[in-house]
Amino acid sequence: QVQLVESGGGLVQPGGSLRLSCAASGRIFSIHTMGWYRQAPGKQRELVADITSGGTTTYADSVKGRFTISRDNAKNTVYLQMNSLKPEDTAVYYCNADGLTGDYEFPPFVSWGQGTLVTVSS
Repeated sequence: QVQLVESGGGLVQPGGSLRLSCAASGRIFSIHTMGWYRQAPGKQRELVADITSGGTTTYADSVKGRFTISRDNAKNTVYLQMNSLKPEDTAVYYCNADGLTGDYEFPPFVSWGQGTLVTVSS
């Protein structure tokens, strides 16, 4: 089992910033991709940004230039720096990771965090 624990959500005014963190723990051999998804009320979950172990990043068009994803491979942790936040960024943000566990024959895993609420409002 690989667990993901998120932190850093909260209430922020439009134009403000927040930094989300997500730490993976458990029997981990390697993590390939770590990312952030979000789900607003009444909408489907969508990819916000992800990053591979080699540092290749992908961003949703709606957050390009405002959000930055990074990771610390030694700590199995991914971060999402969110700047110039807008009310439409309000959502529950979920961390996601995939890779190989440290169990016999290194079975693959895909894990999700429990979600952290980000509210952008004045």
